[in-house]
Amino acid sequence: MMQEYIDFFSNNLMLSVAWVAVAVMLVHSLVKDKISGVKGVSAQQATLMINKQNAIIVDVRATEEYKKGHIVNAKNITLSQIEQGNFAEIENHKQNPIILVCESGARSSSAASKLVKAGFTEVSNLISGMSGWTSANLPTTKK
Repeated sequence: MMQEYIDFFSNNLMLSVAWVAVAVMLVHSLVKDKISGVKGVSAQQATLMINKQNAIIVDVRATEEYKKGHIVNAKNITLSQIEQGNFAEIENHKQNPIILVCESGARSSSAASKLVKAGFTEVSNLISGMSGWTSANLPTTKK
């Protein structure tokens, strides 16, 4: 039985390497989420957190992106501001639920990790970002 696996891997080297790479990335993603202390939330989960737990929305996109449309009551604290430790606007909310948002969920994931390191205890990342929020037909504002 083991010989069959060895034969398959040696005859299909590129496919085998690709499979191993995907498996490693999947495991890394799962482990990173567990270790980082940041929860990934869907647009629906975020809506529940906003309505039931008074979660604070922090939009980490550039100011120009934010002005084109954002979640109602979201605070615009850019990723670079968070990386510099400049988040005085939410400093008093370290125990409150905070949901970070960007366009796709990548920049906000990085920002979320920084907030956890800064002592924020209930940090979440909107998995699909603003693109998922708008595709779910959830409200945005330009004010």
